[in-house]
Amino acid sequence: MAPSSRLCHDLRAEVETLLDIRFSRALQLMLLLAVAADDDSGPLSSAELARMLNTNPSLVRKLLVPLTEEGLVVCVKGRTGGARLGRPTDRITLAEIYRCAVGDKPLWACSPGVEPVCQVTAHAGEYFATLTAEAEEAVLESLGDRTLADSVLELRRLDTGRARQR
Repeated sequence: MAPSSRLCHDLRAEVETLLDIRFSRALQLMLLLAVAADDDSGPLSSAELARMLNTNPSLVRKLLVPLTEEGLVVCVKGRTGGARLGRPTDRITLAEIYRCAVGDKPLWACSPGVEPVCQVTAHAGEYFATLTAEAEEAVLESLGDRTLADSVLELRRLDTGRARQR
């Protein structure tokens, strides 16, 4: 593989990986804030959140922007500031967190620029768009039934089970 195509391939892989982890990172961030709220720990700085997520504070701040815009998180700047939940955990659904993390990007993207030379290529884009919309609707329905409070309870249950196994 030529150096320039390898670089392009590496960048594409990085972007695809980033897209794949946005929701899980945003959910982990929200779970950290939820546990901090339960423990009355106060707001968490982007540096603290980054350390716990094993990433950098810049990525944490990028994840916080849409969550803050939707009122799921409140951020206070300054030395004693940080991020905290904007609503109680039982009033935040995983679907809301998902929407903030991925925005309007579809679950899957159709391959662009395919010439309609046969039945498949003539209708694949429309078919794939419908398939994507149905899958996205199912994902949002599943996540809409789960709250951040439910997720914290499940994590605590898993932690209790792990502690018993030791």
